Amino acid sequence: MTDSDSDGTDRRRAVVLDYLPHGLSDDSRPQYEKSPAGYAMDVEDFTLYEVAFDEDTRLTIGTHVVVEPESERDVVEDCQPVEYEELSSGAQSELEYVVKDLVEEEEQRFVDFYNDAQPITLRLHQLNLLPGIGKKLRNAILEERKRKPFEGFAEMEERISGLHDPADVLVERILEELREEDLKYKTFVGRQENDSE
Repeated sequence: MTDSDSDGTDRRRAVVLDYLPHGLSDDSRPQYEKSPAGYAMDVEDFTLYEVAFDEDTRLTIGTHVVVEPESERDVVEDCQPVEYEELSSGAQSELEYVVKDLVEEEEQRFVDFYNDAQPITLRLHQLNLLPGIGKKLRNAILEERKRKPFEGFAEMEERISGLHDPADVLVERILEELREEDLKYKTFVGRQENDSE
């Protein structure tokens, strides 16, 4: 999540996907020169990072760390954006669980996507980008949200017949956006840079 501090700076957090205490496997330096490294995912816009961690810190998967601004970092020495294919196999296998946890932890943020989704073109709506949501289900969601905004995933399932596990639908879409670099429309991944003013 991006927290605005009292001094006006935005603090960007990421969740650890993989922690490698002996450094990256493709690092050719001698073992004693390698620092702990790993991979993390931005909790706001799902940017993936390769991260160098502080020597004295031991982290576990799922730990939240500050990646920006540099002055706010406590355990992160350096971080660089990477693509899905560049993640370790451990980070790739953790990704689904971490995204699922994030969607559950920040339920209101993701329910609000259903409340606020807009048309992209005359024929395509943001809701249609979600797996399993066709014209009929999209129209049902739009009708229901006109009556009253959704307050939670369970309520959405009750009010919209045919919509099963709206949280999982979002998780599937986010993972698709992370894995497929050349998707035409990205609704969740990489939005931070696009939306910054």
